[in-house]
Amino acid sequence: MSSPLMNTPAAGTAPKEPTKVTSGSLPNLEGKTPNPLGSELAGNIENYIGMARVPVGLAGPLRMQGEYAKGEYSIPLATTEGALVASFTRGMKAISLSGGAVTRVISEGVQRAPYFRFEDLATAADFLKWIAVHQHEFERITGENSRFAKLTSITPTLEGNAVTLMVEFTTGDAAGQNMVTICTDRICRFIASSYPGKIVEWYLEVNASGDKKASRVSFRNVRGKRVCAEIVVPRDIVISVLKTTPETIDRFGRAACYGALQSGTMGVHAHLANGLTALFIACGQDVACVAEASVGTVRMEVTEAGDLYGSVTLPNLIVGTVGGGTGLPTQRECLEMIDCFGTGGARRFAEIATAVCLAGELSILAALAAGHFSAAHERLGRKG
Repeated sequence: MSSPLMNTPAAGTAPKEPTKVTSGSLPNLEGKTPNPLGSELAGNIENYIGMARVPVGLAGPLRMQGEYAKGEYSIPLATTEGALVASFTRGMKAISLSGGAVTRVISEGVQRAPYFRFEDLATAADFLKWIAVHQHEFERITGENSRFAKLTSITPTLEGNAVTLMVEFTTGDAAGQNMVTICTDRICRFIASSYPGKIVEWYLEVNASGDKKASRVSFRNVRGKRVCAEIVVPRDIVISVLKTTPETIDRFGRAACYGALQSGTMGVHAHLANGLTALFIACGQDVACVAEASVGTVRMEVTEAGDLYGSVTLPNLIVGTVGGGTGLPTQRECLEMIDCFGTGGARRFAEIATAVCLAGELSILAALAAGHFSAAHERLGRKG
């Protein structure tokens, strides 16, 4: 069961001023500082030999009307794909001229799915009862092993003589993959040593949590943060900025939806992975999580007034603003650029990431609908 978003002091408060991008304000991104030493990268890399440099471009500004992200942001995107930053900037211009993206973090939860096998069904069924009455012990173990993780639910699934537990946590401002792994491992070891019946075998994770992959259970619920973004783009802005009409985008969107159904795609969108990958690399996120984070839904519809309504829903947004790669020199600069580094930044970052995806969808759908997609890539995506 996903955890509904809790009210926190951060909600509705004005964010700090993002880092202003001026010459000399980003010494690490500008290459004016030496690479970090291997000893400074403990916990990030083994057998360190150097840094892979990916170009970072600024998209935007992007105007936000979120619960956590408010105001205008210049968005750092790390990519080697020509036309990507230009396309996202165009989508952000349409959003900003339309008043800004409205965003909300709906729910959050990060899961692990351990597996326990017993000698027979009767023992497995008794195990479910034992799990239900020891929830307080599992909460205690979680608190002893993490300052930030909070155990929110344990949901069992019984199949014959085996039980899979969906163990769900909230993880504060961290992406939380490591902390939920450690806490779940400690819970499992407590179960293995305390359960009075015979456990034949157990495993920490059996591919049921949706980690690093698209899954229907995460798509319908949440893994990380479930976030929505929307915008109503006035007709004149669709014509002047996106170079097409709301009706053309609406018709193309329906055709693309049919294509997604025919191909068996999970989710309906054009290229959520593009914006998420570029933002994740720039801002020190776990890039492999794009495999699940890019499973989402996009709607583009003509309103009764003849304007364009657009929305993006991302149910599996695994992001953090503390720990992991967020403290690396250039990644920290990028997070500070959008006022998302450190404690209190994760929900703001999640809202910004979803609005970035909305901008990318607006621009690419308009380009495809109007027949401009190939020309843009020919002009901006080829060398020489």
